[in-house]
Amino acid sequence: MTAAPDSVPADTDAPVRRDFIRQIVRDDLASGKHTAIRTRFPPEPNGYLHIGHAKAICLDFGIAQEFDGRCNLRFDDTNPAKEDPEFVTAIQDDVRWLGYEWASLRHASDYFEVYYLAAEKLVEDGHAFVCDLTAEQVREYRGSLTEPGRNSPFRERSVEENLDLFRRMRAGEFPDGARTLRAKIDMASGNINMRDPALYRIKHVPHQNTGDAWPIYPMYDFAHALGDAIEGITHSLCTLEFEDHRPLYDWCVDNVDLAAHPQLLAPLVARGLPIEAGKPRQIEFSRLNINYTVMSKRKLTTLVTEGLVDGWDDPRMYTLQGLRRRGYTPASLRLLVERVGISKQNSVIDFSVLEGALREDLDAHAPRRMAVLDPLKLVITNLPAEHEEALAFPNHPKDESLGVRQVPFASELWIERDDFAEIPPKGWKRLVPGGEARLRGAGIVRIDEVVKDGAGDIVELRASLDPESRPGMEGANRKVKGTIHWVSARHAVAAEVRLYDRLFVVENPDDETGGRTYRDHINPDSKRSVQGWVEPAAAGAGAEQSLQFERLGYFVADRHDHRAERPVFNRSVTLRDTWAAKA
Repeated sequence: MTAAPDSVPADTDAPVRRDFIRQIVRDDLASGKHTAIRTRFPPEPNGYLHIGHAKAICLDFGIAQEFDGRCNLRFDDTNPAKEDPEFVTAIQDDVRWLGYEWASLRHASDYFEVYYLAAEKLVEDGHAFVCDLTAEQVREYRGSLTEPGRNSPFRERSVEENLDLFRRMRAGEFPDGARTLRAKIDMASGNINMRDPALYRIKHVPHQNTGDAWPIYPMYDFAHALGDAIEGITHSLCTLEFEDHRPLYDWCVDNVDLAAHPQLLAPLVARGLPIEAGKPRQIEFSRLNINYTVMSKRKLTTLVTEGLVDGWDDPRMYTLQGLRRRGYTPASLRLLVERVGISKQNSVIDFSVLEGALREDLDAHAPRRMAVLDPLKLVITNLPAEHEEALAFPNHPKDESLGVRQVPFASELWIERDDFAEIPPKGWKRLVPGGEARLRGAGIVRIDEVVKDGAGDIVELRASLDPESRPGMEGANRKVKGTIHWVSARHAVAAEVRLYDRLFVVENPDDETGGRTYRDHINPDSKRSVQGWVEPAAAGAGAEQSLQFERLGYFVADRHDHRAERPVFNRSVTLRDTWAAKA
């Protein structure tokens, strides 16, 4: 499998993963059932990928990578009414951003001719028929979980009549919904998916890849199974909701039997498309569920179309594009997937696990910078007004390889307003009138005067700096309770800082008891924007550069809006879990 430029490197020292899917793969290789592993990631291009897809991507591509196999990216574009090239581009971007590259880029539409020939074969073999029931009538005939269905009155049409009608469907003779091609399986099956499911429907909708060539389109289950068989997929990995669809998947693969009927593949051979036809095995695993989120594409789409968020890549969205703009890193999402693991048991992961994975990655790799988001001026009166100097600060306290930077220091500083209390609460360790605190890297200051405006609001603090208390000096060793950060007022760069938080205020936004919906649970404080001040080295960060603003949290330079002359930072995550205390 070809590696992306920033793809996940093979780690020979990494512990061997022992989840049940990887064990199946090992057993299949050991037994000789397969000599090469083939997987695929098969998104539908009808929306942006969300965090749940990250688990599928890491599994599909990760297994191919671990076992020296191949993973295809295949767009299941069988419903053109809901699909858009914008989504195709975003999905490819997401896969590469996570660190993977596909062996081959495919589309279900590449195989439309093969699907059609396969459907004709099923008709000729007596395994499919053209049905004239309406969608409502089909539901009536289907039965229920406790009652068997009834055969369609059109089920016993002759092979000749079915072929004629199906070919006329293909020729565009009939209107949308007039007829369907259905598999002839068992209307009494305990699995409703096997009660003569539809294989093709009439839909006079242009397709982004095939134009007006097709007035009929295959159903997802049919196309997905045969697409896997065409590509020689060995292990078709799906989430648990497809478990009940597996018998239909196997029925399609077995009854078409591409390996035994290579003439069905002739359209692909004529176009020179590589074919590795085989018999795939579908294996299901639990999806990634995280509380305080919604992952329904329909609901995510509604959030965008109703203007409840600022687009698909709004940093509050749980799309991969949104998480990326929020400052989540590929490594943090891969770490999350590794921690959640692969199992057959559905469960809901606490949001703190997601945030914890990001904190762990950023703590190890994000350079440190200073910023002030709610500024209060601090004037050091025992320094000349024109005083300025550069102080050396490590870029990371635990990684000397990241080097040092020069931070300008002058007689007028910005500090955080909440680092001063005129009447301190119990246990207060920061600045108070007449009290001392350590200025990060600069020494110890004492507050001598509090300046207020006509309304009684504090507008300035005046302080004196102990010149013998610089780091490394003897005076720096005396005990002072608090250390605060700062930026030089003269050198700081004004920045827009967007303070993002969880989009929903309840653990299960999908819970509609009491007539409330996920719209009613949107967190009104999920986005606040403030003008802060950052040190020059922070302003010079490149787009998508993650930083820790000391004592404030982890932030990222916005990938679209950030400029050195006009910095824009998004808060990725706080330094500690601020929601645990709310629970």
